[in-house]
Amino acid sequence: MEKVNLGDAFASFDEQWAPRLAGELNGQAVKLANADGEFVWHHHEDADELFLVVSGELRIELREEPDVVLQEGELVVVPAGVEHRPIAPDGAEILLFEPAETRNTGNVDAEQTQTDIERLDETEDS
Repeated sequence: MEKVNLGDAFASFDEQWAPRLAGELNGQAVKLANADGEFVWHHHEDADELFLVVSGELRIELREEPDVVLQEGELVVVPAGVEHRPIAPDGAEILLFEPAETRNTGNVDAEQTQTDIERLDETEDS
């Protein structure tokens, strides 16, 4: 077992919208990401996605429902198939929880698409 200090983890990388794998359990991945500005509109056909704001503010735009605005310490689960676009106008640190094989841009190929998520310990200068 390895504990993760969120402050140290977020300080270990500065890329925006480039999640790092913090842990895995039961086929699920715990990912951390620095967010700034707009992400891409996308959906995950077969996967729910949990967003937890560690610091800052994150707005989740939804095509079919009102936007959800998350402050530090708040979370929301975006159900599978729901098109959404995360936006962090002033930057945010977010924790994501989703099936391990879930691609960050879901059904969309974009500049921000990551196919190989780095583990936190691969980015640290230990």
